[in-house]
Amino acid sequence: MQAATDKLVVLVTRGIDSELSSVAFTIANGGLTAGLKVSMFLTSTAIDLVRKGGQRLTQVAPLEPLAALIEDFQKRGGVIWACPPCVKSRGYEQADLLDGVIIVGASAMHAEIKEGAATLSF
Repeated sequence: MQAATDKLVVLVTRGIDSELSSVAFTIANGGLTAGLKVSMFLTSTAIDLVRKGGQRLTQVAPLEPLAALIEDFQKRGGVIWACPPCVKSRGYEQADLLDGVIIVGASAMHAEIKEGAATLSF
């Protein structure tokens, strides 16, 4: 049995082409509502979710628009990490990403997991 935790790390590998990106942010927002400290680590095509304007390219009814889900997540204290090689491979820089997105390696995610964070992957 796993010990209780107040942290959740969500790993997202799907981008604007997948409904799973909206599902991931919906569940992450639910975690915040439940009182969890939620961090999201974006890799692969998920980087496009936080490229300025990218989040406006997808909507999965009946879920809220992805842009609104991300904005709500950040306003409520959720943390978004972006994989450095994934950002670089797309030719993006910090200025290309939404404000508040942190370009950082997987070590940030691993530190949360070592402290007992629950994990989900999309």
